Amino acid sequence: MQATHANVGFRLHDVAASRPEQAAVVELGSARSATQARMITFAQLERDSERLAAGLRAMGIPAGSRLVLAVPPGIDFVSTVVAMLKARLVMVLIDPGMPREHLLTCLSEAEPDGFIAPPKLQLARWWLRRRFPRSRYHVVAGPTWCPGVATLDRLRRSEASLPDETCSLDDQAAIIFTTGSTGPPKGVRYDHRQFARQIDEIRERFGLKPGRTDLAAFPLFGLFNCMMGTTTLFPAMDYTRPAEADPAHIVEAIREWKVTQSFGSPAFWNTVASYVDRKEIDLAPLKHVFSAGAPVPVHVLERIVPRLADGGDVWTPYGATEALPVAAISGREILGETAALTRVGKGTCVGTRFPGIDWKVIEIRDDPIEQLEDAREVEQGQIGELIVRGDVVTREYVTRVEANALHKITDGRSFWHRMGDVGYLDERERFWFCGRKSHRVVTRRGTLFTVPCESIFNNHPRVYRSALVGIGQRPDQRPVVIVEPWPGKAPAGEDDWQQLRNELRALAESHESTQGIVDFYWRPTLPTDIRHNAKIFREKLVTWVEQQKSS
Repeated sequence: MQATHANVGFRLHDVAASRPEQAAVVELGSARSATQARMITFAQLERDSERLAAGLRAMGIPAGSRLVLAVPPGIDFVSTVVAMLKARLVMVLIDPGMPREHLLTCLSEAEPDGFIAPPKLQLARWWLRRRFPRSRYHVVAGPTWCPGVATLDRLRRSEASLPDETCSLDDQAAIIFTTGSTGPPKGVRYDHRQFARQIDEIRERFGLKPGRTDLAAFPLFGLFNCMMGTTTLFPAMDYTRPAEADPAHIVEAIREWKVTQSFGSPAFWNTVASYVDRKEIDLAPLKHVFSAGAPVPVHVLERIVPRLADGGDVWTPYGATEALPVAAISGREILGETAALTRVGKGTCVGTRFPGIDWKVIEIRDDPIEQLEDAREVEQGQIGELIVRGDVVTREYVTRVEANALHKITDGRSFWHRMGDVGYLDERERFWFCGRKSHRVVTRRGTLFTVPCESIFNNHPRVYRSALVGIGQRPDQRPVVIVEPWPGKAPAGEDDWQQLRNELRALAESHESTQGIVDFYWRPTLPTDIRHNAKIFREKLVTWVEQQKSS
């Protein structure tokens, strides 16, 4: 089949032709050396994905069918992703660590036509088959106990050919679910347009060249390495708990495989940063570090940046499941300029927009905005909510569709997406993130925004991170701050906690943005999202605070 620009799956053909013997995907598992790892070259990946794609269509699965893809990170995962793209099947992607009640609801709401999944999930799908009435195409990823059942290995033996079909940029390619950090997870429609533009924007902005090696500490961000001629290395770690990764293994993998770039959550890099700082280990040849999902703490940047190869940097792409990438900033720019402003409550600078993005900051509203002319753009430096437009911006939710009215604004033949984030643009057109719109605390004295307020309390030497929540109803909420101490610095008894609380109250009074905050609590850890171990579940903290008050 001829490669087509619209479908990024076929970009692998050109990469395989130019780099046939380069490793495309490497699975380390528990391996500690190159000789123990599983590997597939670009030429092999091209052939394997072609056979899987043809095998899937030979099962009678029509183009556009929705299949839940639940294959563990590794060679099968990447090859199946490429195969589904080539076969024009819609991937339904969900975090495996998502709470069970959300997982089942999301899968059911996606109305899948089938599952590509390990045996245990296929068994669960069969047991709960009434929740998936449309599901009829099933492929087991791994060994199966039922003869005749389709498996990935069986599809690989298919002698079928892939139908010669055209693909439009506006054809659906995937459904990816949000983390659910501000409500029930929503299924976001991804078209081939978003995937194609994401690859081009990221490659051009960061100067990524073929021949690099990427350590994928967050699998979804390693999906398209193969289309850019980059080797993807999957380390031995639990991807649902990135903060618990073994940093010694990560450092060993970076050195053994000459890793040049890596994406991981702030929690992952905090674990690695603590280790290399304590051991005084350099991370060369690692040069490009990417981290997103939540602001990267300054203390992580301070420990990682000096350990990178010459000229290396940490980049923090900003965006959301619905729109990615939107903006980016380098760690060196943060350390040299913006961190000082963050510490005094100015928000977190996420940098300048990507070339394909248009953005505006509008007056904060909680109701739908049907037309752009109904929104009021705020002045430079004034906090408002961010809206974005561009080819990487997804057009709609396909589950929880009522959310479309709240998140999309029509503008002639185009549309804008409401990010749900608040912040402001500075004189250099950089966006300063001040938190989620839904997390702002509205009191009689004014509105408090999470990131500026929390930055003040995070300056305390005993505070690792903090969370501002509002108790009660707007506009009469009471602000409460819950702190998570650094390891080994938790309050030792009531007297010690009273002293720390008094110091936090003094900090609050010393800054205009936090004056009036007098209620403080502490917890050993704050509840965070599965995907990044970084986004704080503030709704859970509101319930917890109310329980503390009533006990």
